[in-house]
Amino acid sequence: MSILVTGGAGYIGSHTVRALRAAGRELVVLDSLELGDAQALLGADLVVGDIRDAELVHEICTRHAVTQVVHFAAYKAVGESMSQPGRYWRNNVAGTVDLVEAVLAAGVREFVFSSSCSVNGTPAQVPLDEDAPIHPESVYAQTKATTETILGWYGVTHGLRTVNLRYFNAAGASSDGAIGEDWTYSQNLVPLVMKAALGRIPELQVFGDDYPTPDGTCIRDYIHVEDLADAHVRALAHLAEGGEGANLNVGTGVGSSVLDVIRATERIAGAKVPYRIVARRAGDPTSTYADPARIQATLGWTAQHTLDDIITSAWNWHSAHADR
Repeated sequence: MSILVTGGAGYIGSHTVRALRAAGRELVVLDSLELGDAQALLGADLVVGDIRDAELVHEICTRHAVTQVVHFAAYKAVGESMSQPGRYWRNNVAGTVDLVEAVLAAGVREFVFSSSCSVNGTPAQVPLDEDAPIHPESVYAQTKATTETILGWYGVTHGLRTVNLRYFNAAGASSDGAIGEDWTYSQNLVPLVMKAALGRIPELQVFGDDYPTPDGTCIRDYIHVEDLADAHVRALAHLAEGGEGANLNVGTGVGSSVLDVIRATERIAGAKVPYRIVARRAGDPTSTYADPARIQATLGWTAQHTLDDIITSAWNWHSAHADR
């Protein structure tokens, strides 16, 4: 019995693969390597291919006796999703349908989906729980919400049990510095702060300092990528033990502002983070952070890392890999 990890050579995927191997689980990774890095798998079994290749997926499941799937493979750039929506519908939604049809044909009925808190859009209140309205505000977010719905219907029609893990803001690198985030295409705050601190960009743009928050900047829930990986390990165990499918927010329950992240970086790295306040960015919620009660009750999961842990690991990784 083994696990198929799609998109496992990506940032969150590679950390999850490492956590699963540390837990003694057998697995195989399917990744196109369009955005992934084979070296980040640290020797894990890799098949280079596309989730839309039903014959390949079925063959992998049969050859490796796959009983569970963790599905990371998706495009995730919000801005790009608005300018190239077809690319996102084809890969994130239609590709997932092809993948699910293939794994179901191979007898797989346990599925963990890499979703996002963005399915809720701008929250009416925080902390955000799983019963908040679904209100995507980008094509990317809509692909996640649509896929959750599709997977739910496969539960009704084919008995697929799915845990949708709705991530908040994944950040950081492995605690031992072995793997981390490739900042080449990332538009996430932490790697951009690292770029500014390391002089790889002239300055960080802070989109607005006039929000109704303590320091005027937006607040988000930053979760260490190793904590996020642990949530996947626990979700798979939950399904293996006969647990029901669920929608689960994966966050710390603690909000940190943009300036909190900048100040933590300057303190930990001992380096100045040059930044400039610019106009607000359309669609940015003032504040969003998780209510982690349901994931704690369902999986026994609680975040173990603080913002300082995130910044320390990110600084150690990016300062040692500043050319990637």
